[in-house]
Amino acid sequence: MVPQENAQWTPHRIDAVTALIDDNFRQSRDDIGAFAIEELKPMYATVRMPISALSIRPGGSVSGPTMVKLADISAYIAILSERGPRAIDAVTATLTINFLARPAPADLIGKARLLRLGRRLAMCECEIYSDGAADMVAHSTLSYAMPLG
Repeated sequence: MVPQENAQWTPHRIDAVTALIDDNFRQSRDDIGAFAIEELKPMYATVRMPISALSIRPGGSVSGPTMVKLADISAYIAILSERGPRAIDAVTATLTINFLARPAPADLIGKARLLRLGRRLAMCECEIYSDGAADMVAHSTLSYAMPLG
């Protein structure tokens, strides 16, 4: 049964998901920065993370923790897009990341695809690219524990 607060939820709306995050998880903007949702469609989200000097390691590479943050927020956004307010309490249960190539010091693009969205568990994969580059720089698999209800 869908909770009452979800009765009017329309999935895959960038403005609605952005408002959910800003209203309930504002600190993510302080920690992650001014990420932007670029695309939402069924079981999928594309998120852009601007890269600042704080995210660059010596030698000009984007840091691993920055890529982990992008994978995590991209998966969370894909879940919120599908479930709306009832998923705001979803939490990361597992996250594995493989760093495949040295990312350019440019915006990062996270492409999250939900593999399974169950009642209690969500499984997701996230591909990470440097803006303008064709080759993937990191690949992550994640699971999220879903709130009951």
